[in-house]
Amino acid sequence: MSRVGRVERTTKETAVVVEIDLDGTGKVDVSTGVGFYDHMLDQLGRHGLFDLTVKTDGDLHIDSHHTIEDTALALGAAFKQALGDKVGIHRFGNCTVPLDESLAQVTVDLSGRPYLVHTEPENMAPMIGAYDTTMTRHILESFVAQAQIALHVHVPYGRNAHHIVECQFKALARALRYASERDPRAAGILPSTKGAL
Repeated sequence: MSRVGRVERTTKETAVVVEIDLDGTGKVDVSTGVGFYDHMLDQLGRHGLFDLTVKTDGDLHIDSHHTIEDTALALGAAFKQALGDKVGIHRFGNCTVPLDESLAQVTVDLSGRPYLVHTEPENMAPMIGAYDTTMTRHILESFVAQAQIALHVHVPYGRNAHHIVECQFKALARALRYASERDPRAAGILPSTKGAL
């Protein structure tokens, strides 16, 4: 059974279409108009082995905030949709990824309860191209709110802003990949003692 989520989100500020296949091969087609963000979404799809299509047309004449935020909201909603009833998945996932001098540690619980803990080095460069580095936390907040997952992201050290952000997306991809994969030992089982996720 295919696990695909598709969300279209249209406001006065943006028009977003996101489609994700959790059982894909890492085929990515992303266009938001924010180059570095496209690069990060590419990391998410490729390292998560998610087939990911993102098309966003936003009010970039103002700045990139609405475009980045609304894309993250739609991505979270599509991810939740693709998970379906969550029967037979691992539920929990974690990954630690180095990128040169930077390190990201990500742990996820596909719990049905949105919660984010996020730490990264202070005094990062404020911009990477047109990407405001303070948006990384907001992307994760938006994704978590719509995906309804618990997510802990910790970058204990790093120096280069590009590396600090990129290792977070790579580790997130791997943690989501493992958590959302079907566990052959748990076929037909919902991974919760409550009986609901």
